[in-house]
Amino acid sequence: MRFEYVPYPGREGDIERPVIPITLYNPRNLLAPSVGYHGLVDSGADHCVFSAEIADMLELDITAGEEHQMGGVVAGEKRSVYFHPIEIAIGPYGSSLRLPIWAGFMPDIANTGYGLLGRHGFFSGLTFVKFRDHLSELEIGKPRP
Repeated sequence: MRFEYVPYPGREGDIERPVIPITLYNPRNLLAPSVGYHGLVDSGADHCVFSAEIADMLELDITAGEEHQMGGVVAGEKRSVYFHPIEIAIGPYGSSLRLPIWAGFMPDIANTGYGLLGRHGFFSGLTFVKFRDHLSELEIGKPRP
């Protein structure tokens, strides 16, 4: 599956980022609404992390998750992140490419309009992830068996 990079305003003009459409699901509450969102495919991120507002929309009790301290959000400080099992569908709404992931939800994360799709969960759940910066596109493989 291929995705074109998305332009975002920057200090020196637009910068293209590998931001893809995703839909998030709460597998523990099938009556909870699904959430259409966007994720930045980030090879430097260890985990998949979303804002606390997304947890609320998925009807997750954020603090009932597994709490960890994570650095890198605020220089020199660690902040609480609460991990929950969720599912994401990759691509336009209704996509059948779904991955179960262990995602963190963070009250203090910047509201950029997208979450982070990191190495544990997103990259590890797929057969490959290829960044083609010269073509401004991202290609992802199938879910791992």
